[in-house]
Amino acid sequence: MEQNNGRRDALKSLAIAGVALGTPMTLQGFTLKSDTKLALKGNVNHAVCRWCFDSIDLETLCTESKKMGITGIDLVGPKDWPTLKKHGLTSSMCNGAEINLVDGWNDPKFHDTLIKNYTEMIPLVAKAGYKNLICFSGNKRGKDDETGWNNCVAGLKQIIGIAEKHNVVLVMELLNSKKDHKDYQCDRTSWGAELCKRLGSENFKLLYDIYHMQIDEGDVIQNIKDYHQYIGHYHTAGVPGRAEIDESQELYYPAIVKAILATGFKGFLAQEFIPRAKDKLGSLRTAIQICDQ
Repeated sequence: MEQNNGRRDALKSLAIAGVALGTPMTLQGFTLKSDTKLALKGNVNHAVCRWCFDSIDLETLCTESKKMGITGIDLVGPKDWPTLKKHGLTSSMCNGAEINLVDGWNDPKFHDTLIKNYTEMIPLVAKAGYKNLICFSGNKRGKDDETGWNNCVAGLKQIIGIAEKHNVVLVMELLNSKKDHKDYQCDRTSWGAELCKRLGSENFKLLYDIYHMQIDEGDVIQNIKDYHQYIGHYHTAGVPGRAEIDESQELYYPAIVKAILATGFKGFLAQEFIPRAKDKLGSLRTAIQICDQ
């Protein structure tokens, strides 16, 4: 409790100082002008999710992302890859093979479609020089954990060999089922980790969405420590509200990012918050600064 109050007092002091100086303050202490290139520490592979900034055309997002030190754009498919390559950015989490978020690998009736989609997409991802391809468990629809695991394994085993052959990693996202994605099955880190164990392939990992897991299970840093070997990618967002990750929300991202780095993680940390501020790119710059530990 005393430590938390200390952090709040420190943030309050920073904010007061910012008002006195006429400078907007963040968890890092300041916000740079948009035309200033960020000097990053080089410990984090920064990325941003395309859909959160879809009001900004992709060319502009790529140009501005480069200035911030971002090297990857998440959740873009083949049609946008040429634009990313033009700007020297990678597709840090590819999509386009999934059906949707609710019809996934935990239901055999979707396996034929999913197997076809992923069999076609995996070689495209590899040919483009990318690594990660997203997938989803789907909704439970009455299935218990054991049935969900068995069904996922039965389906994924039919394509995991293709992923291994092409050095592509299938990454299943953890989503909260409490608020945003009712009935989604892969809603706990332990559930996803068990699926990883049963598949037994380094080409299947979890996308640990910090926002979603804070809502469903909390204990973010401990779960990262306990299950880091199964995590291949991270997403951020503020809780509550999925907005900016600054001091307006309950998660303290500097500590979370330091915990991630302490596990030896070398993958991407992608910003997936929905900016509320008018200066959306300014919010993104601030998030990069906060997470650059």
